[in-house]
Amino acid sequence: MLVIPAIDLKNGQAVRLRQGDMERVSVFSSSPVAIAQKWLAAGARRLHIVDLDGAFAGEPRNQAVIEKIVAQCGQVPVQLGGGIRDLGTIEKYLEMGIAQVILGTIAVRDPAFVKQACKQFPGHIMVGIDAKDGFVAVEGWAEVSQILAVDLAKQIEDAGVEAIIYTDISKDGMMQGTNLEATGELAAAVSMPIIASGGVAKISDIQALCELTKPLFGVITGRAIYEGTLDFASAQQLADHAVKAN
Repeated sequence: MLVIPAIDLKNGQAVRLRQGDMERVSVFSSSPVAIAQKWLAAGARRLHIVDLDGAFAGEPRNQAVIEKIVAQCGQVPVQLGGGIRDLGTIEKYLEMGIAQVILGTIAVRDPAFVKQACKQFPGHIMVGIDAKDGFVAVEGWAEVSQILAVDLAKQIEDAGVEAIIYTDISKDGMMQGTNLEATGELAAAVSMPIIASGGVAKISDIQALCELTKPLFGVITGRAIYEGTLDFASAQQLADHAVKAN
């Protein structure tokens, strides 16, 4: 299981939100590129970037800093979400060097687009499923739909999606642990790789995710590694050892 550092971008800065609320923001650095270099130096094997401004605007907003981060990553893959709603945007990001783009709101609004994107850019499309009380949230988490997260995962399973990133909004940025039950349920419901997100606070949360019945592809962590309650290198080491033990 990969431990994947998150770099959330707002107005060109590296930030973290609490429960997806743009008014509850903590600025961690005015230099996201330096933050990326820090996690790469610590041994990160993948980075997770979110264009928060883009997620709320419905179109890219932080391309310049994203391009600078990608330039620092070499062979380390970068996955990116936020405001990606058309094929042209996907193509531009892939040309920039992004490994996978993450579709969110549009996966709910237009499932056919997900299939089209997967067909045109095979191996490069992930879907972010953000849920509150089991239901999918859209539009930068500002709206909760009537679609169950597990149902959406099953609907897109045959589209050719590379992986699902599952975030429990109620846990995200709150440092209160992950929603193990919901994450485990989603992982068991589909065959595609699952990346967990939201709520990781300490090393025991990594251990608990490693012990799920179906192994996860990865877990995204943000606030915990920025505030120091989780040591990134130790977390990845634990995850590596857990895989070997199993």
